Amino acid sequence: MHYLYVKVPVVVHHFGITKVLPVLLFVAGLALLSFAVLPILNYQILVAPRFAQLVKPIADDGATQAVLGQKANLDMTQAPNWFPTAPRLPTRPSQITHYNLSIPKLKIKDAVVEIGGEDLKQSLIHYQGTALPGQFGNAVIFGHSVLPQFFNPKNYLTIFSTLPTLKPKEEILINFDGVNYKYIIEEMVEVQPNDISVLEQRYDDSYITLITCVPPGTYLRRLVVRARLSPI
Repeated sequence: MHYLYVKVPVVVHHFGITKVLPVLLFVAGLALLSFAVLPILNYQILVAPRFAQLVKPIADDGATQAVLGQKANLDMTQAPNWFPTAPRLPTRPSQITHYNLSIPKLKIKDAVVEIGGEDLKQSLIHYQGTALPGQFGNAVIFGHSVLPQFFNPKNYLTIFSTLPTLKPKEEILINFDGVNYKYIIEEMVEVQPNDISVLEQRYDDSYITLITCVPPGTYLRRLVVRARLSPI
């Protein structure tokens, strides 16, 4: 009897880069998408319901609608573009051009506020023509924001990224011309970019209003934090 032995070829599985790379790219893309989308979903589901929605009675003509709520030709690091329909108010007489703002809860300390400025990359902006801190009226302050994971209290492009985490009764501190003022948050609301009612003045007391864009990383709406002067 004769036997014939045949050598079985050894199969070697090569997991080359061409097979692994698509999987890695898919996982990386999914991670990046989650990194950007999850903070927005978290804001919409868990945070935004805390804020009253001020609805403008005039219908929106769609002029302000664009990708993520921003007109394609608008630079949103420029404060005047936040409320495109707002009037340019006359500057109030003051020899002071800058002052400081602190929010202990957010670890923001002595942030610079420029009165009547425009460039949100360089400072917070005190909206031209609104009341000055300590005066009767409403001091309106704009601050830029991005996704909250990039928050840096020293970077003016990210400085108001965690503003939605504030709550009523928390403090906002102002140092204006060497005088310290303490404001207590009374309410937080959301408005559309064409609703300029948040810039209005009221003269029964001294108020400040902080404004930034929400949801985080978009320009769809404006978050408005209103606070009233309190004794120190």
